[in-house]
Amino acid sequence: MIPFAQLRAQTLLPELELEKVTRRVLESGWFILGPELQAFEEALAAHFGAPTAGVGSGTEALNLALRALDVKGGVVTVPNTAVPTVCAILEAGCRPVFVDIDPETGLMDPKALAQLLENPPMEIGAVMPVHLFGRMCDMEQILELSAAHGCPVIEDVAQATGANIEGRFAGTLGSAGCFSFYPTKNLGACGDGGAVVSRDESTIERVMRMRNYGESQKNHITDRGINSRLDEMQAAILQAKLPHLHTWNQRRRNLGKRYHQALVGTELEMPSWPRDEASHVFHLFPILHPRRDDLCAKLKNLGVGTAMHYPLAAHLQPGFQHLGYAVGDFPVAESFCSRTLSLPLYPELEDAQQEQVIEAVLKALPDL
Repeated sequence: MIPFAQLRAQTLLPELELEKVTRRVLESGWFILGPELQAFEEALAAHFGAPTAGVGSGTEALNLALRALDVKGGVVTVPNTAVPTVCAILEAGCRPVFVDIDPETGLMDPKALAQLLENPPMEIGAVMPVHLFGRMCDMEQILELSAAHGCPVIEDVAQATGANIEGRFAGTLGSAGCFSFYPTKNLGACGDGGAVVSRDESTIERVMRMRNYGESQKNHITDRGINSRLDEMQAAILQAKLPHLHTWNQRRRNLGKRYHQALVGTELEMPSWPRDEASHVFHLFPILHPRRDDLCAKLKNLGVGTAMHYPLAAHLQPGFQHLGYAVGDFPVAESFCSRTLSLPLYPELEDAQQEQVIEAVLKALPDL
């Protein structure tokens, strides 16, 4: 069986020296807000060229960014995102406002955004594009539209760490960028973790206070904060992995290109190939088929693991019914969610394994 994800292989890479790293943290006796976190934040800031604050998860990164920027009212995002995007907006006291997606990319449609901002259903406090699957949104248009309406842009970069356009990294173009280090991500910890990146140092300073109860100094609270601290163990592991991110992302691009070349021209649909390859780091490789569930079952029988991202659009989730949306409100996103299946793609996937996946897909399609 070729698994959809394979986390153990990376943790055993000798060049990461993870046993040495974890032993160093254990021997130090310092586990929260210590030198490992500071070192990782400095390394991440140098990588992105912008100040950084490590937090407890990608969801909390979004929550804290919204609160640090004093966002109120509606936050515009897409319906085909992971539900943590929506949870973070609600937890920050804001209201998710959805727009449909571009059928070519599966990402936020600037045309739909323009229409919404011209006639918003409520006061819009921020725009939150989601760089899904590892691919960057059309940030030039999104930033221009948002600026014209006085809305900050908070980028959800959970699936696109390292994606860039002409060296400008996803997460550094808006007012803040929010990253997840969940173990399956392109830069993954051995547990939960996240970060906020912003070119505005005051935003990062406020996030640093808010992640630790709002303390500006010991026992002195200046902001309404929470407990959301990237712990020393995860920071040390992430610092060991960071130098390898570019190489891993390039491997992902190569795998993505091989999938695309092998499957283009079949009855499958795939998001259009990016004009700038560096803008896509292939966290996932989605394929679309009207009989997605049957294809999933056939691939399982042929020894290939897959996953669905995301089978039910966020605006149709039972827990979000109070937002007042209904079937048909966002037809492109709804169709996308109902047809999408993700194939195995990770740096440790061997060429021969990928060939088996491709052969299985080609074998399964005629029987659908």
